[in-house]
Amino acid sequence: MGSSATQGVTVTNTGTSAVNISAATITGAAFSVVGGNPSTSVPVGQSVTVQIQFAPTAAGAATGTVTVISDASNSQLAISLSGTGTQPGLTISPASLNFSNVPVGQSSTQNITLTNSGNSNLVLNLATISGPGFGMSGLALPKTIAAGQNMSFSVQFSPTSTIGASGSIVFTDHAPGSPQTLTMTGSAVAADGTLGANPGSFNFGNVVVGSTSPQTITLTNSGNAKITINQVTMTGSGFSTSGLAARQTIAAGASAPFTATFAPATTGAHSGSITITSTATNPTLTIPLSGTGTQGALAANPSSINFGTLVVGSSRAVSVTLSNPGTAPVSITAHNITGTGFTLNGWAAPASLNPGQTTSFTVTFAPTSAGSAGGGVSITSHAPGSPLMINLSGSGTATQAQMTISPSPVAFNNVNVGSSATQNVTLTNTGNAALNITAAGVTGPGYTMNLTAPKTINAGANSIFTVTFTPTSAGSAPGSISITSNAPGSPATIALTETGIQAQIAASPTSVAFANVVVGNSNSQPVTLRNNGNATLKFSNITVTGTGMTITGLSTATTIAAGGNMAFNAVFTPTSTATVNGTIKLTTNGTPSPMTINVSGTGVSATQILAASPTSLSFGTVNVNNSIQLSTTLTNNGNSNITVSGVTVTGAGFSASGVSNGTMLTPGQSATLTVTFAPRTPGAVNGASVSIASNATGSPTTITLSGTGQVSSSHSVGLTWNASPTSGISGYNVFRGTASGAEGTTPLNASPLPGLTYTDSNVTSGQTYFYVVTAVDPGGNSLPSNEVPASIP
Repeated sequence: MGSSATQGVTVTNTGTSAVNISAATITGAAFSVVGGNPSTSVPVGQSVTVQIQFAPTAAGAATGTVTVISDASNSQLAISLSGTGTQPGLTISPASLNFSNVPVGQSSTQNITLTNSGNSNLVLNLATISGPGFGMSGLALPKTIAAGQNMSFSVQFSPTSTIGASGSIVFTDHAPGSPQTLTMTGSAVAADGTLGANPGSFNFGNVVVGSTSPQTITLTNSGNAKITINQVTMTGSGFSTSGLAARQTIAAGASAPFTATFAPATTGAHSGSITITSTATNPTLTIPLSGTGTQGALAANPSSINFGTLVVGSSRAVSVTLSNPGTAPVSITAHNITGTGFTLNGWAAPASLNPGQTTSFTVTFAPTSAGSAGGGVSITSHAPGSPLMINLSGSGTATQAQMTISPSPVAFNNVNVGSSATQNVTLTNTGNAALNITAAGVTGPGYTMNLTAPKTINAGANSIFTVTFTPTSAGSAPGSISITSNAPGSPATIALTETGIQAQIAASPTSVAFANVVVGNSNSQPVTLRNNGNATLKFSNITVTGTGMTITGLSTATTIAAGGNMAFNAVFTPTSTATVNGTIKLTTNGTPSPMTINVSGTGVSATQILAASPTSLSFGTVNVNNSIQLSTTLTNNGNSNITVSGVTVTGAGFSASGVSNGTMLTPGQSATLTVTFAPRTPGAVNGASVSIASNATGSPTTITLSGTGQVSSSHSVGLTWNASPTSGISGYNVFRGTASGAEGTTPLNASPLPGLTYTDSNVTSGQTYFYVVTAVDPGGNSLPSNEVPASIP
């Protein structure tokens, strides 16, 4: 389109005489005659040419016809014309760009596709971009796009502030509509890259020295902007990291795992940290690390053995305990014993000892000749300082004293504090040479003995000495006797064990206060005695002082086993209105003795006060032969029991129930008196009452009654209501009044109604009544409902 093409159409006279062309017509809007003479005479054998131009105005195929009119026999010669209009077209997809919420300092990229939607080549000459923060890449111009083909390039938005931006790309080409414009908008948000670690701290626990323990830690960018790691710093002996380096980036919402490793070189607790500095909003992230280096150790007890001097042909065995005082298991791979006369048994390698675990074996020395002998036990393991050496020494002799001790150890049975116990100890020389004792001593609280040095015991002889234990306090009392001699194993030690026993008394409570007690009455309070000692507690004397103060349940025959307890009662029976202070003094074989428990109380006069609430009951108007019940509460407000001796009701139609002759109320106790009004005749009943006779002060207690009987009408009032939404409702009360707001506090129903309806048949013609309903919950009546009037015809 926009251009033209010209072709010549030649007409030839193939007849035998000249042909006269009178006209040539053309059809088709895109076709026209631009040269040649369509009206002429054509001699025989000659031709004439007409120039036809095709100038399309629209893309697509076009047709036309040239018609030549002449005097030829085949006049109106029609020549068909055809041509195709071509045109490029530029389509932009998408038609506009919107970059939403791009973090400041970051970039967002979108792709644009340019399509030649025409039917001829499109030449894209220029693309001009405008707008702050917008850029494009991948578009090299000029660019030819064949018909039906497309190309793509990228547009970036890189905001430098949170202010929104708009821009455009203008395309210049030879397609219709050029230049074409692509509009662009962008919004920006503040960059927020937040770096977090999971776990945020880590304890590697116990790790054996020389080994390693890795742990994966994941960094997460929970913000909306890319984070760049600037530096990774490691502190702490034995800690290292891998898999994380400076200039590493973490995209928004992405994670990056790395490895922290603990490889302790020494034992004990280690601490360190990984500090990561970055472009995040929290520029410094610290991950605390901790761990404990562990290592096994091997120790022997005893660490060396001197067997002393043994008679040739005899032997002595010593137990050796191997322990692991370290913090990691120890593998024992081999052991070896050297030295003439020394042997090891009771244990075989290999073996393993966990931390704190022990194992034992026995080393025996059996000299075969007189003279000194030396050797050692070598134990090979994975512990530091391996092999562990236990030096062995001893000597053999032809003659030697041998001391045996019986009993050993010496155990005394329980001994009471302040008393003594004695035991004999026998020393026997089982050797073949004199036994010379050069020193003897005793240690431990309360122990004494009569063995002195120097002392000689011949071969085969014995000597007896005594050990005495006199405890000064309760509890375990360990001690020992040390005897130095020329016998092997010197000095010999005799362990002494004993427990001093003593009872210990404690009381709960440590004092008793009875407060006010009515004269002539009694009040008792329990007291618990506990024996906190280790001997049976016995009572030798019990005294009680204070007028009216006594005890029950405790006597000098009472005993309390060690660790046991028992209870008795302190009793106060005042004889007058006065304050009494006294004591309970307990003398025992325990400590402290005597123990004193203070007691106090006050005698008060007896009071009997009977109160009624309410003191009057008004029944209103009740239909004859019907009845209504109201109640009052009787309460003993005194400090002594009240006994009802009679209930008297006056007034026609009234009766009472719930309280009768013989009813007893203790101090603070209440009883409900129910009064029924059942009139038999119409009219007011005045001067009625209920009189309660009792031993209370001011008896009798009187409740005034009033009510009016009326002839029953044929009318009634039916009430319904909605259930209360409150939980815990036990029923409903209906209240009635003859004036608005005057429903009173006494419901028509004797007890809470379980349902949601009530019929009031006790109504009078010509009267207007007002009703409200309350819900009954554990706290009492709720607020009243809305008031409803009812007029009786």
